[in-house]
Amino acid sequence: MKKGIHIALVASILFPTGCKKFLDKDLQGVYPETEFYQTQAQAVLAINAAYEPLAFSTSQNRLWVFGDVASDDAEKGGDPGDQADIGLIDEFNITPINGNLEYEWALLYEGVTRANLVLAKVPPIEMDKDLQARILAEAKFLRAWYYFTLVNIFGDVPLVLEPLNADQLQIPQSPVATIFEMVIELDLLDAAAHLPPVYSGADLGRVTSGAATALLAKAYLFEGKWQEAADKANEVIKSGRYSLMPVYNENFNVNFENNSESVFEIQHLTQQAPFTGNVLNQWFAPRVDAGYGFDAPTQSFVDEFEKTGAGVFDPRLDYTVGRDSMPWYNGEIFSKDWSPTGYLTKKHQQPFSEIPKNLKGDGNLNYVDIRYADVLLWYAEALNELGRPTEALIPLNDVRKRARESYLYDNTLPGFGTIPDGLLPDVNYTNQIDVRRAVQHERRVELGFEFHRYFDVIRWGEPYATQALADKPNFNYAINKNFPIPQSERDRNKALH
Repeated sequence: MKKGIHIALVASILFPTGCKKFLDKDLQGVYPETEFYQTQAQAVLAINAAYEPLAFSTSQNRLWVFGDVASDDAEKGGDPGDQADIGLIDEFNITPINGNLEYEWALLYEGVTRANLVLAKVPPIEMDKDLQARILAEAKFLRAWYYFTLVNIFGDVPLVLEPLNADQLQIPQSPVATIFEMVIELDLLDAAAHLPPVYSGADLGRVTSGAATALLAKAYLFEGKWQEAADKANEVIKSGRYSLMPVYNENFNVNFENNSESVFEIQHLTQQAPFTGNVLNQWFAPRVDAGYGFDAPTQSFVDEFEKTGAGVFDPRLDYTVGRDSMPWYNGEIFSKDWSPTGYLTKKHQQPFSEIPKNLKGDGNLNYVDIRYADVLLWYAEALNELGRPTEALIPLNDVRKRARESYLYDNTLPGFGTIPDGLLPDVNYTNQIDVRRAVQHERRVELGFEFHRYFDVIRWGEPYATQALADKPNFNYAINKNFPIPQSERDRNKALH
């Protein structure tokens, strides 16, 4: 049973509905600002509202477009004329008027705004000091997450660290390096020091010290600070609070949410008012299941999965992808005709036994933003870049071992109880170049359709990016490593360069 925080309800108390423009709305809702931020209960409501822009409870959260569709893992999918702006991103025919840019910019800066309000307004409240410190640490984590996502999509962006009035919003971009050093790193260090390691009951789903440390490891990795990344990833590993689930696809099953592999998980609930469901359940499902069929896996992604000499695939393929003549949800057999690529992603969908067809688009499956497997692969990558490839093989092979041992724990797999000969053997390279390629391969198949791929491709630079995106002829690394700032924002903020 899910007991996590109910973010959208409290957000509706504090904020008007809909996605607001960059910091140009005064706080409004049931409480005027002069009557809010007075009590401990209101402080809790305020931090809960700061989580709300993370959720996939609105179709305007297009993180999957930037992480998947822009990458070599996916095409737009859906009907050819539907959501044409997503298709333009898929084709790298991207202009500043693309609606996906507007949606994501507005949503992420809404998150920054809400975190900044908590950090400015909660300290004067007379309340339990331990709870106050925790709330402020949560806000710092969230602000760091929003800025981390902003710079990975847009590059240099305006840096705002306090609530501002409309007449204060002519702000130029700050360099990515400045945002990492002044906000992301410092906020996460402070958050890790003041957040608890675990929660229970109604607080399940809030960010933990482990989540803050993990996101800091990821930030260091993206900055190329290999020693710092290795140290922080190892701190998460050595904490003993996380472990890989026995079966890979338990990470995408509503019955195993907030499990031992989950480091940072975004909560969703179905049939709530205000709405807190997960719309990805409908956006990625086939038309025959009342879905739209977006985010369709490519043949290139499917071909990345290893198979044995006897033709047995890495089990992560069928945990991740619907493919022709293979079992699908609801007792169906998947048909390649359901998708323009012949494939659909499975990780964010639910069977009708969990979410009936009439509730499609109101799923209750959480989105796991950071898994322990991800931390292990960051650790492997950082160790290898430090010139320690033999040590890097240990966390890398831990991830592969779990994948192949799904055969020992998942009784739905053919030949359950025995690992097929030659399936996903341990990597035994000893040189840095080969281990780097092995890590890059493992990240692609382990984390496919979890909205990370494009950001990996870009951070690995040239020539990797151009080779990976060779099927997207309009891609130009120098131009497309960051997406353009929305034109509507440029019209509003004349200080942008």
